[in-house]
Amino acid sequence: MRAGDVLVVWKLDRLGRSLSHLIRIVEGLKGRGIAFRSLTEAIDTTTAHGEFLFNLFGSLAQYERALIRERVTAGLAAARRRGRKGGRPPSIDPERVEQIVAALEGGASKASVCRTFRVPRSTLLGTLERIGWSGVGAGGQTAERRTAKSAP
Repeated sequence: MRAGDVLVVWKLDRLGRSLSHLIRIVEGLKGRGIAFRSLTEAIDTTTAHGEFLFNLFGSLAQYERALIRERVTAGLAAARRRGRKGGRPPSIDPERVEQIVAALEGGASKASVCRTFRVPRSTLLGTLERIGWSGVGAGGQTAERRTAKSAP
């Protein structure tokens, strides 16, 4: 498209994935001298009224996103106060973690532990990192203290 052209769409949501994306697209068009027109919403950025409506919709969308963010944050805080913990539950229960740590501290390799306990290596490594285990006698912590730290 060239300067002076008008990009016409049937509906605003046909042009962008989100309103912030749509605003970036329209501002980019404006910077290149290309106007924008939406037939369904009757927005035409070649007129002052159309540009005002477009900016008004953008402001309302930004306000709505801020409200949603506040509600989500408040909901997560309320859930935490009720004792709920978000996220995916640990794939290895604390009892098995204790057994795995005992096997590793007993000299078993990570590969053999993975086979014995039927745990993928990435899951084992992630769990060991989460409990702070870095090898035999890691930081002077006992297996019980490390698993208690990771328990909910």
